[in-house]
Amino acid sequence: MFWFLLITMVVVVAAVTLAVVGGGDSEVLPDVAPEQLVDPLPVTRPVDRADVEALRLPVAARGYRMADVDDVLVRLGAELAERDARIAELEEALTGTGDGPGSGFGPASGPGHAPGSASGGEDDRP
Repeated sequence: MFWFLLITMVVVVAAVTLAVVGGGDSEVLPDVAPEQLVDPLPVTRPVDRADVEALRLPVAARGYRMADVDDVLVRLGAELAERDARIAELEEALTGTGDGPGSGFGPASGPGHAPGSASGGEDDRP
């Protein structure tokens, strides 16, 4: 029984050694090209929620590739900044250019709360 185990161990060690070292010039495990980000974010139109949900970043040995994540975050940040600027521009155009207390969308300046209206102006006192 001892000789059988010894011979089996020698055969296994020899097989593993040949597999690791290899029998010639060819590699046992060839290098795999790293995954590259195929940017599914559209270039010709603004990014929407479905685009972000469909986005799949390639995985590297220790998680996601930082360069790909940074590129996507920069792109999304730029799109959000552009939308915020457009929203601010539209709100300013809607409320006027005044910076007074009645120029924003506060509780006293919403629809139906214009100064002098029947729903909350100073003329409503008896």
